[in-house]
Amino acid sequence: MKLTILGCHSATPRINTNPTSQVLEIKNHMFLIDCGEGTQVELRRNKVKFSRIKHIFISHLHGDHYFGLIGLVNTFSLLTRETELHIYAPKGLKEVITLQMKLAGGWTRYELIFHELSATDSQLIYEDDKVEVHTIPLKHRIYTNGFLFKEKDNERKLDINLVNEANINKAYFRKLKQGFDVENEDGVLISNEKVTKDPVEAKSYAYCSDTVYNEAIIPTIEEATVLYHESTFLEKDKARCSPTKHSTASQAATIAKKAKVETLILGHYSTRYNDYNLFKMEAETVFDNVLLSKDGKSFEF
Repeated sequence: MKLTILGCHSATPRINTNPTSQVLEIKNHMFLIDCGEGTQVELRRNKVKFSRIKHIFISHLHGDHYFGLIGLVNTFSLLTRETELHIYAPKGLKEVITLQMKLAGGWTRYELIFHELSATDSQLIYEDDKVEVHTIPLKHRIYTNGFLFKEKDNERKLDINLVNEANINKAYFRKLKQGFDVENEDGVLISNEKVTKDPVEAKSYAYCSDTVYNEAIIPTIEEATVLYHESTFLEKDKARCSPTKHSTASQAATIAKKAKVETLILGHYSTRYNDYNLFKMEAETVFDNVLLSKDGKSFEF
């Protein structure tokens, strides 16, 4: 599981800070999460192949989370993309993009499919044989979702030497990987645990963008491998959280601790701050395993 931060700052883009966008690589998928202004430039800078992006998840309709989308959609078309593109976003974004395309006198060369979100409880919005994606209802000034990306349980691993010693036909390898006991060539039932190893533990990534401190999300994100939680403010500016519906670094850490996640990544910093290490220091007074997001930085888990 690899996470690449394209932008991790709030409000407006600046020379050295980009608004929110990130790429999650998980089980051969490349998911784009939020699409702030300048996202396609950062995709190029980080050598992310446009053709691999087939699903885009937009948390909410504040500009710093989607103003880069129309440009990216148009660029895909100019590059003669043929693969369909799925966009999961709050109801209203389809209308925005459709109007922009209509007034420009055109449409995409590829199929553009919108999945409009409006539910206020957690919903399964994407699933295949390897991954599932659930919404994480957040509390912000407008309708907002985070997203929980979960690997499905991995298959058991064959110990090929033990399999051969047990005289098991290749036709049963698939069953062994799925955890079944099988009969060998002599008709003897072989216990799965004797010839296979435990699978690699399935991983999960919880993305919580703009939100006020909200313990209601804990059951949804509990025991996630990684939690990205917004930390717009430091504690000294905590009074700004309520009117703006944002969180502090220590509040993000409190959510991480109560949800028993393995790793916390902080981001969505207000550009009023110059030293982002202060966010890490504050969070570490509550939760041990804290990382700082940074434009262009990648994490592997």
